[in-house]
Amino acid sequence: MTQPVSRSVHGPRIHQVRREVDACSPAALLSAGEGGARGFWALGDRWIAHTGVVREINVPGCAETLSQDAGLRAGDAGRALEATEPCRFQAVQDQAAGIFGGIGDGGRSRLFGGFAFGPRQSGDRMWASFPPALFHLPEAELEHNPVTRKYALVVRGRGRTEARRKWDAWARAVSAGATRARAVHPYMGLAASGARLAASTLERAIWHRMVSGTLRRIRDGQAEKVVLARTMEVDQPHPVEPLDLVMALWEENHGSHVFLFEPEPGSALVGAAPETIATVVNGVVRSTAVAGSIAVGANSVETAQLARELYNSDKDRAEHDFAVRDMVARLSALGCTVRRDVAPHVLTLARIQHLETKIAAKIPDALTLLDILASLHPTPAVCGMPRNVARSILTESEVFDRGWYAGPVGWFASDGKGIFVPALRSAVGTGSRWRLFAGGGIVAGSDPALEWEETELKFEPVLRAMARAGIASGAATGSG
Repeated sequence: MTQPVSRSVHGPRIHQVRREVDACSPAALLSAGEGGARGFWALGDRWIAHTGVVREINVPGCAETLSQDAGLRAGDAGRALEATEPCRFQAVQDQAAGIFGGIGDGGRSRLFGGFAFGPRQSGDRMWASFPPALFHLPEAELEHNPVTRKYALVVRGRGRTEARRKWDAWARAVSAGATRARAVHPYMGLAASGARLAASTLERAIWHRMVSGTLRRIRDGQAEKVVLARTMEVDQPHPVEPLDLVMALWEENHGSHVFLFEPEPGSALVGAAPETIATVVNGVVRSTAVAGSIAVGANSVETAQLARELYNSDKDRAEHDFAVRDMVARLSALGCTVRRDVAPHVLTLARIQHLETKIAAKIPDALTLLDILASLHPTPAVCGMPRNVARSILTESEVFDRGWYAGPVGWFASDGKGIFVPALRSAVGTGSRWRLFAGGGIVAGSDPALEWEETELKFEPVLRAMARAGIASGAATGSG
């Protein structure tokens, strides 16, 4: 297999300065970094914001394999795609070793970014800034640890003198930004955004045809589960500020992994993932299998009733079990000693509830977080089972390019730690135009109408964030 051509930013040895700063908001750094690359990663009150780029890893794909699977049968094309997957993860790992080795002053360094759902370069202009793999070593990082209640600013430059000078400049910018609060509008209902129109009969018919066709293939024994997705296009008369959008998303979704990755000004991916693919700390990987969904209720009693309904649903338990079994098997195959919850529990988020099983494993010394990602992605929660057949079916069925939707996004560090989540409940934007994504797991017993309603629920986090961010006009159309 031909290794992917990749590009990284080279230059003189990098030095970094890390010091504590006074309490501040991530928006202070992100506002100061407007006009450059930016990122934000949060779970509850633990967050990291970053801006600028001093090193970059850009893997455009495995050139020799891009046209090899044309005309292959369902399953064969999926196997061809799966065979190319490890090369981009390995390319990132190899280049990261060089970047980490070129940083002076010791201390931990992190690379932020992610991977597309598949190994191919997308031809869709919406994903023009998002190659199959892209990671940034930022110029400035701001981090809050709610356990220690400390805020730290890390700044990098060429040589110690430049790094210290830049640290002083970024510290002043963060301090100045901390005194200027960004306006987040109160939520006035989805209708207030003007961003949502009733889905057309044609769109629902396309979705119904996709789901029905997939169910036939499941009944024929070709697959056990296939995760189909649909999109919603949102066009605004004025550019949408990604920072405002992600801050509103974070405010409403503290129980989810909220993220922003903006590799170029105005071209951004935002989302709020309910699960983790892999988190590595001190030689232990932790993952969550999340599958099966139901709405929250109008009050706590109704929410509890719906949670019981979800927990007792044979269809949802079967869908969830596919994800658990596959993730445990893949971790075990890597030589990990795996532990998992005996039974799932119900994870209740702001607008939706899921079945969740927690998985933990002791990993062998030679294994890295990117090795684990290469094996686990795409999980049955975002693709299906068997993986190769599910990939073929969704490629044939979906009329849009997934790009980074459902791909692993997050960060990994020079000390082996890191966290990656699937890019779910997400949207990609280029100025005034945004595309939202939502998917549903199709298994035996799935109902096309109910799966449509589930995807409607999954659009809500970003739509509500748009409303809270003050977007007051526009129109939306969807596709199945």
